[in-house]
Amino acid sequence: MGELTLLRAEHAEAVLAFEVANRAYFAASVPDRGDAFFARYAERHRALLAEQEAGDCAFHLLLAEDGSVLGRFNLVDIGDGGAVLGYRVAQRVAGRGVATAAVREVCRLAAVRYGLGHLRAAAAEENVASRRVLLKAGFVPVGPAGPDELSGRRGTWYRCELDTVTGRGER
Repeated sequence: MGELTLLRAEHAEAVLAFEVANRAYFAASVPDRGDAFFARYAERHRALLAEQEAGDCAFHLLLAEDGSVLGRFNLVDIGDGGAVLGYRVAQRVAGRGVATAAVREVCRLAAVRYGLGHLRAAAAEENVASRRVLLKAGFVPVGPAGPDELSGRRGTWYRCELDTVTGRGER
């Protein structure tokens, strides 16, 4: 599957390469990040590290043996016992169970390392693969996600009670 690790300063170049290589692939199912994101990625990377250091977010990378990024798995808006999960995987590993395995591992880390009790995630209606990953990882649909929550697209919010995924003994 690769190694799941927290985002660090030295990952900036690999993350940018991942985003550039998969830009068109991602834009087919989620809104494009725009040219400014790519032009100013170094600045954005530093901001992400600051958010992570403050404890507001935890940004995880799935790294291949060669150090290239296979996926990003982010916990944002950490607070009140929960967080929002966001993720994306490289086109070259899509459809192989990589996203599902990594989401399950992030759920375990959310409970064990960060002490969280639940996660939420939103997926657009047309993003069938993401919805499938969430269901396989133990998330259940809890309500609609509107265009203001999904960059202009309609979808569904999902929630995962982490004790059901990690087992009550680990918490």
